[in-house]
Amino acid sequence: MQDAFFDFAGFEDIAAKIDGAERLTFDDGVRLYRSNNLPLLGLLAQKVRTRLNGRKVFYSLNLHMNHTNVCTLRCLFCAFSRRPGEAGGYTFTPAEIQKKVEEALHRWKINEVHIVGGHNPDLGMDYYKDVFGRIRQTAGSLYIKALTAPEIDDLAMRSGLTYRQVLEELKAAGLDGMPGGGAEIFAPRTRRKICREKISAETWLEIHETAHGLALKTNATMLYGHIESDEDRVDHVLRLRETQDRTRGFYSFIPLAYNAENTPMQKLGEAGGFLDLKVYAVSRMLLDNVPHLKAHWITTGLKMGQVALSFGVDDLGGTNLNEKIIHDAGSETPVDLSQEELVRLIRDAGYDPCLVDSSYQHCALPA
Repeated sequence: MQDAFFDFAGFEDIAAKIDGAERLTFDDGVRLYRSNNLPLLGLLAQKVRTRLNGRKVFYSLNLHMNHTNVCTLRCLFCAFSRRPGEAGGYTFTPAEIQKKVEEALHRWKINEVHIVGGHNPDLGMDYYKDVFGRIRQTAGSLYIKALTAPEIDDLAMRSGLTYRQVLEELKAAGLDGMPGGGAEIFAPRTRRKICREKISAETWLEIHETAHGLALKTNATMLYGHIESDEDRVDHVLRLRETQDRTRGFYSFIPLAYNAENTPMQKLGEAGGFLDLKVYAVSRMLLDNVPHLKAHWITTGLKMGQVALSFGVDDLGGTNLNEKIIHDAGSETPVDLSQEELVRLIRDAGYDPCLVDSSYQHCALPA
C-alpha cells in the first residue's frame, strides 16, 4: 500500500525488476540517472538495501594514515600530492606510524587502520612490510586496509615483481585487505582527461581480481561530480559488477563526490546534494552483487550522509581519524569524529548501528 503514494510512470518495468530481484541493464541505469523523481529512486534503492542488510547501518573506528604525500603522478583532481623534492612533501617513518597507531588505539580504541598515500619512489617493499609488521606487533587483531591498486602497480614496477607476488608478500607481512581508491572513473576518454598518468581501468580491475584470488577482500570507489557523464557512471558500476560476478571479492562500493577546492579542476565546481543522492540510489540498484554501499561522509558532509541512509546506503564508513587527502581538497567536515556522534546520527535516522571493521565479519551493537 505504501508504494501507491509514489509515481512509477515510465519506470514500471524497472520497479518490477527490483521487486523480482532481477538484474538491471545499462539502459536502465541511464534512464534512472535521467530521472529527477528522487523519491522514487530512493524507494527503489531502499528495496535493494533492505533485502541485503535490513535496518543495519555499519561503521568502523578507523585511523586514516596518509603516510606520504610525495607522488610522481599529477592528477587534476588532487590537492594532496607533492612532487619528489617539492616543498611541503612529507613521509612518515615506520616508527612514526607505529606511534600514531598506538596513540589511536589508546585514545579511540580503533579497530582498523587505513593506509594510502602517494607514489613515493623512495618507499619500497621493505618499508611497507616494516610498517605492517610494526602494526601487527602493536595490535595483532587490528584490521590493516592498505594501498590502492595504483600504489600496488607502482610497487610492482619498481620492485620487479608481479602483482600477485607483491600482494602475497604484503599479505604475509600483515595486510588484510585493500581500499578501493584509484578507480576514479573507468570510461577511457574521461579517465585520460582527469588522471592520464594513472593506471588504466583494466589494470585496476586486474589488481583487485588478483587480490581476490589471494582471499584479500577489497573495496571499490567511483569519483563523480567532475566531467563524467551519466553513461560513464553506469559503465563504471557495471564493470565492477562483472568483476564481482567472477570473484565475489568486493565488500563495499563507495561513491566519492569530487572536492574541487585547491585542485586544478576547481573552476568546475562540485556536485550538489541532488546528484549525491541519485548516485547512491542508482548505484545500489545496479550493483546487486556487492553487499555494502558506503557513504564517505567526509566528502558529502554528515547531514547528507545521514540522508543517504534512505537512498540505498548501509555503511557510514568510520571515524576517519586524521584523514588528509580529501581535506586538503577543501572538505570542511570533521577530521576526528567520535563513535558516540556516529552512533547518534545513525539512530536519529531510524537505523540500527553496527560496529564492524572492513571484513564485516563481527557486528557489535553499541549500548
